[in-house]
Amino acid sequence: MKICFLAGANSLHSYRWIRFFVEKGHDVHWLSLYKLSINGFNLNTYKNFSYYELNPTLAKPLTPFLPPITSVLRIFSVAKWIRGLLKDIHPDLFHAHSVGIYGLAAAMSGFHPLVATAWGSDVLVGGKLRIKRPFVKYILNRADLITCDANHMVEAMVRLKTDKNKIYIVNFGVDTNKFQPSGKDEVLMKQLGIAGSPTIISLRNFLPVYDIESLIRAIPLVLKAVPDAKFVIAGDGPEEENIKRLSASLDVTGSIRFTGKIPNTDLPRYMTSVDIYTSSSLSDAGIASSTAEAMACGLPVVITDSGENDKWINDGKGGFLVPVKRPEVLAEKIVRLLKDDGFRTAAGAVNRKTIMEKNDYYKEMAKMEKIYEEISGKSSRTGR
Repeated sequence: MKICFLAGANSLHSYRWIRFFVEKGHDVHWLSLYKLSINGFNLNTYKNFSYYELNPTLAKPLTPFLPPITSVLRIFSVAKWIRGLLKDIHPDLFHAHSVGIYGLAAAMSGFHPLVATAWGSDVLVGGKLRIKRPFVKYILNRADLITCDANHMVEAMVRLKTDKNKIYIVNFGVDTNKFQPSGKDEVLMKQLGIAGSPTIISLRNFLPVYDIESLIRAIPLVLKAVPDAKFVIAGDGPEEENIKRLSASLDVTGSIRFTGKIPNTDLPRYMTSVDIYTSSSLSDAGIASSTAEAMACGLPVVITDSGENDKWINDGKGGFLVPVKRPEVLAEKIVRLLKDDGFRTAAGAVNRKTIMEKNDYYKEMAKMEKIYEEISGKSSRTGR
């Protein structure tokens, strides 16, 4: 098949998704509104279209749901650019990642068959806001097929009058060959100063929605029961300085290793060198990629009972689900796992099995490949 994607070149999720179809030998073209060069891809990027260049007060490029109001007319020039490229590429189908600005530009291109992937807040938040709801509905109605990774997202789109029959659940998936149980990395543990210490890892960014504050407030409670425990807290974001100040005020900085954002290629080393994964997020769409990767590495987890986490974690079997914004409960469950080696091992094995069965990258992308074949064979390509 000849497949054309419209997705952010700065998105690891998009890269993984698209890479599968390149490696399977399909003729893949990738359009992006973010300028970046990626080896191995026929990547076309639109000139100077990044949020940073439109709003230089931000620290780095981001893809917004909609362009700033001062430049909203630029979406028409983007759609025109896309139409021209699609005429030259002549793909069998066009797939936009996100029901945000990428989905809007794709819908405005007029090409069919059009596939759209909803990521989470684009529908769950955007679909509730008066100014964004019409755009979300427009994209969903124009798409011939929609994918998402959670049942509650399907329900949210149905409430927006989207035909449920054209919505498919396809997970982004975990590369279970890359993320798998292995021995601890002694060099890394020595570098981090965690050798010989029970260690908990958090990989969520420093954003309000991930509520890192609750994790920090849980740490003193964990240390009362397990004084030598260490916490590896990765990620970055606007709340970083506040989090570090809170850590200092609670006198727990010495038990924390703030690593910054860990490159995805290094994540397996970190995952297999710690004992527990935790996430204090207030909201998730489907299962968070970092949670799924930790489970694939055979880690027990302590995560909030938000989104559809209860569909992935068997509470008391693969770890624990805890209420949001309850640091005392978070600490209690972490301590229970730290003090029971047998439970930790068994919980990790349960989690690995869950990901292998329900969220394996290769299985999910093979499912998507069949869906592409169906829609490209059955839908008329009126946009050519």
